[in-house]
Amino acid sequence: MMKKKSIPASKPFLILFLCQIISALDVPLDSKLLEELSQPPTITHQSPKDYIVDPRENIVIQCEAKGKPPPSFSWTRNGTHFDIDKDAQVTMKPNSGTLVINIMNGGKAEAYEGVYQCTARNERGAAISNNIVIRPSRSPLWTKEKLEPHHVREGDSLVLHCRPPVGLPPPIIFWMDNAFQRLPQSERVSQGLNGDLYFSNVQPEDTREDYICYARFNHTQTIQQKQPISVKVFSTKPVTERQPVLLTPTGSTSTKVELRGNVLLLECIAAGLPTPVIRWIKEGGELPSNRTFFENFKKTLKIIDVSEADSGNYKCIARNTLGSVHHVISVTVKAAPYWITAPRNLVLSPGEDGTLICRANGNPKPSISWLANGVPIAIAPEDPSRKVDGDTIIFSHVQERSSAVYQCNASNEYGYLLANAFVNVLAEPPRILTPANKLYQVIADSPALLDCAYFGSPKPEIEWFKGVKGSILRGNEYVFHDNGTLEIPVAQKDSTGTYTCVARNELGKIQNEVHLEIKDPTMIIKQPEYKVVQRYGQVSFECIIKHDSTLLPTVIWLKDNDELPDDERFLVGKDNLTIMNVTDKDDGTYTCIVNTTLDSVSASAVLTVVAAPPTPAIIYARPNPPFDLELTGQLERSIELSWIPGDENNSPITHFVIEYEDGLHEPGVWHYQTEVPGTQTTVQLKLSPYVNYSFRVVAVNKIGRSQPSEPSEQYLTKSASPDENPANVQGIGSEPDNLVITWESLKGFQSNGPGLQYKVSWRQKDVDDEWTSVIVANVSKYIVSGTPTFVPYEIKVQALNDLGYAPEPSEVIGHSGEDLPMVAPGNVQVHVINSTLAKVHWDPVPLKTVRGHLQGYKVYYWKVQSLSRRSRRHVEKKILTFRGNKTFGMLPGLEPYSSYKLNVRVVNGKGEGPASPDKVFKTPEGVPSSPSYLKITNPTLDSLTLEWGSPTHPNGVLTSYILKFQPINNTHELGPLVEIRIPANESSLILKNLNYSTRYKFYFNAQTSVGSGSQITEEAVTIMDEGKMAGILHPAVVAGKVQPLYPRIRNVTTAAAETYANISWEYEGPDHANFYVEYGVAGSKEDWKKEIVNGSRSFFVLKGLTPGTAYKVRVGAEGLSGFRSSEDVFETGPAMASRQVDIATQGWFIGLMCAVALLILILLIVCFIRRNKGGKYPVKEKEDAHADPEIQPMKEDDGTFGEYSDAEDHKPLKKGSRTPSDRTVKKEDSDDSLVDYGEGVNGQFNEDGSFIGQYSGKKEKEPAEGNESSEAPSPVNAMNSFV
Repeated sequence: MMKKKSIPASKPFLILFLCQIISALDVPLDSKLLEELSQPPTITHQSPKDYIVDPRENIVIQCEAKGKPPPSFSWTRNGTHFDIDKDAQVTMKPNSGTLVINIMNGGKAEAYEGVYQCTARNERGAAISNNIVIRPSRSPLWTKEKLEPHHVREGDSLVLHCRPPVGLPPPIIFWMDNAFQRLPQSERVSQGLNGDLYFSNVQPEDTREDYICYARFNHTQTIQQKQPISVKVFSTKPVTERQPVLLTPTGSTSTKVELRGNVLLLECIAAGLPTPVIRWIKEGGELPSNRTFFENFKKTLKIIDVSEADSGNYKCIARNTLGSVHHVISVTVKAAPYWITAPRNLVLSPGEDGTLICRANGNPKPSISWLANGVPIAIAPEDPSRKVDGDTIIFSHVQERSSAVYQCNASNEYGYLLANAFVNVLAEPPRILTPANKLYQVIADSPALLDCAYFGSPKPEIEWFKGVKGSILRGNEYVFHDNGTLEIPVAQKDSTGTYTCVARNELGKIQNEVHLEIKDPTMIIKQPEYKVVQRYGQVSFECIIKHDSTLLPTVIWLKDNDELPDDERFLVGKDNLTIMNVTDKDDGTYTCIVNTTLDSVSASAVLTVVAAPPTPAIIYARPNPPFDLELTGQLERSIELSWIPGDENNSPITHFVIEYEDGLHEPGVWHYQTEVPGTQTTVQLKLSPYVNYSFRVVAVNKIGRSQPSEPSEQYLTKSASPDENPANVQGIGSEPDNLVITWESLKGFQSNGPGLQYKVSWRQKDVDDEWTSVIVANVSKYIVSGTPTFVPYEIKVQALNDLGYAPEPSEVIGHSGEDLPMVAPGNVQVHVINSTLAKVHWDPVPLKTVRGHLQGYKVYYWKVQSLSRRSRRHVEKKILTFRGNKTFGMLPGLEPYSSYKLNVRVVNGKGEGPASPDKVFKTPEGVPSSPSYLKITNPTLDSLTLEWGSPTHPNGVLTSYILKFQPINNTHELGPLVEIRIPANESSLILKNLNYSTRYKFYFNAQTSVGSGSQITEEAVTIMDEGKMAGILHPAVVAGKVQPLYPRIRNVTTAAAETYANISWEYEGPDHANFYVEYGVAGSKEDWKKEIVNGSRSFFVLKGLTPGTAYKVRVGAEGLSGFRSSEDVFETGPAMASRQVDIATQGWFIGLMCAVALLILILLIVCFIRRNKGGKYPVKEKEDAHADPEIQPMKEDDGTFGEYSDAEDHKPLKKGSRTPSDRTVKKEDSDDSLVDYGEGVNGQFNEDGSFIGQYSGKKEKEPAEGNESSEAPSPVNAMNSFV
């Protein structure tokens, strides 16, 4: 029974309980009760403090509140009462404080600018909202100005000013051209935070007349455009290089103030030639690794969620080959007020005490002020129970009239916080919320929980009684919970009965009765048993149960934890399961489950199905071959074949297989023709033209195939034009400037006649061009030269012979040759997940720069150095390949506490593109490996000397060593364990005060800040007391070293690769031991595999292992009665990560590359000499001799591949046929359009026409310049376009 406590001591519990009940008005436990409880108003929803509204739509200022009785609402505007009844444009929603200002029917949003505050009031107090500042959004037009063209010398810097109109909120700025394509930006050209466009140095390709600044106003969904700016770059030779100069910010220092929790943006843009590279540092500290981002080609430093710790001096350094310049930005982080402890609602009983606490922080420190029911507490009506002490209000001996809503305002120069918290004083007699006469049913020996949910103020005391006149319940056999629940931990039959819950406080008393019934548990008294049954037999499983007579059980049978098969062979009876005509599929585990409303039990048994006893064997054999084949009904395309079957040899013939031989094209080779059922001895066969047929028949039964029959007579069919075209037509370039068309040649009988040839046709896809065709001999490949790099082609190959053409072939899509990708992936980011795993992200490269089929990305990563050893080693690069257009991947198997570098490359069918800049990342510390060794020397009567080696892999900074040891008696029982922590710089220790002639076991491991590593163990014995054992030298002491008492193998270590592992160990014991290694898959129940070690070596190489698999291993010695080491577990490396040694620094590789380069140079010289002679290729001579129009090279204006002579090879490229050599980008090539920045499509960005009005009269867009010609460029010009 709960003892009554004094009011002050019970106050926290009462507050917590009643707060739960009152706050449950949102999800009431008892709606009738909660409807009767009074509660002061609480603001549940309000508009934001700074509320920018759309001036074209109605203004809705939200204010919702709850309370009992429901509150009424009023508003102030600019500090004075706002009478909404006097303004026809303003209405308040029913049962709400939300205001609706009607702008769409003639109102003006500007007339309702101001500061609004809502008050919700009932008889218990008044709650107020924040000050809501209403401002309509503004999107003013650009002021008209006359912009002079910018004439800039090549290499000089340039700033194009945007100066957008001042809007509310500020607009989003971006630069585009007349075609609504976004201007490309780079380290040289970029947009600043103020919207200006900065050129670190101008280049000739920057000349253009359509630099246009756009301002997008999100609230009104409009876009304003500045007049186009013209830039003309004039060249001077030579171009003078310049060291960096900062364009923004100016000077050497500046200041920046940012608020806590905001995003800090710092910018440095520099001029110079070559283009400067920007680097950021924080003086006297590090940039926060997980909150720092670099944007705008590292010209912008972005730190999210800033705090006071981010204050300090940030230096940007701009550097090129001629020098550097820097700027220091002094950042101060201030803070608007933020809560430390916000005031919380108080629910008290009359006479109780309580406190409201309001604590906030900020920079500068905010001031705290209190209001009562929306009125400053200094002028509010006095309350003798209330005392204000700074940020705390103390209530003493409250009464019902003390109920009110208090407001805490914490403010400084950067903002304010406002919180409402009510004090609700309730005097309520006890109420019990649990339904009366509720029945609880419990299984015997299980816990019983009897509810008594209650409410009252002051908090009632709860007592439980059993029976009508029973005594109060006490004792350890009951548990009384704070929520009124009575728990009987182990309910017995005698626990059955009626229980009475009584709740009382000083205002009254109430009681409620509940009933408890104890039921007998459900049991399976006859469980199913293991069964073995012959195939096609019958089996039955029993499941006889005993249960409480008042409970209704249900029995369910499962097979292998799943439902029984839907098969009529399974018969479920009242107490059994019967399976008729058992098959092999019925093997498995059968489970009987019995459920009642209170409990569930189950039992299982296994069924094993075996074969029936064998019957006398019948000799079965393959059938004899058919005979007497006959051909009848000869036609051009069909013939009838008949035969007589051979003996089937006790196994019916299931089918006949008919085969044919083509004596004209493939004599001696038999091909499958068709097959027919075993009951059929005649078949009508389809034939092909121009084939000399012979047929044979094979009979098949369940035993196998017969020998083939004797061949039939031959039958030669007439010739015809081809019926089909080559299959598997493909177009894949082998070089960047060619298209290799391949196909599968028709087989001899498919030719249908003599003179088989192929008509190969092609044309560039999506280009208005004619087909180019050529007829070739019976080959399977044709090469088209002089194609653009990786463009799609439509291809078709048609068969023909002396009698005509095959049907029109279908078209396939191929691609000309691929070239290496042009650009590297950008924005490479590394997220270190743990000490051995990292995740790398990158931005995908534009598909047009892949110049081939995108196969994926390769991540090259390598360890630079270990942070704990500071020693470099040979760089062993690893490669991970991620297929497809993935933009992230995991890097497994990293070494803890190490510095790594990585780069990312895109891969197509030609190879790899350029590498991204090396990204450096570091792995955190991990736990160390075990110490490299532990030796115990210099034993004395009471001391031992321990020496050890540091871990081979410290994986961090060692903090200490942990030594544990304990004595072992003659029965191998362990004594008390002693632990010693040893500094990390120690390598030996003398243990003193040990017992003489005692065996000790030592456990030794190293620690880093992350935790403890694996331990090694040793055993040793102190020397016997020479006074007691004079003349006897203990066998464990030899030459000052402690030897183990028994032979042993210890320190088994493994070094695993993908398919093999090196196993090594240490052995102490008799000489000339013969070792063996046992291993197996970790967690597997398979037998150990054993490998014998040659000689007495202490190492062995396990080969033929499976990559990415965990193995267990142990080492044993022959002849030592099963003596083995402890098990070790290792894992082979993953197959996907390939290791690559950097061969670029190998001498033989450099020599080979030089020889290849020299050979290529010689070949190029020979080619240019041949071209300059003006001769013709043999193909050209042959075409000149035979004026066949089908195979003549087409003219230039035909737009086809006619490049047989050097005269055409040197024709200049037509405009737009290639990307210019100066790397400029045509406007139609950009895929970043203005539509990406608006809400609509086709340039329609708003509803009021502010953007459309300037372009509505524009003509339909004409074809892009340079696309009027589809002529294929020559190979020489194609090379020049990429120089």
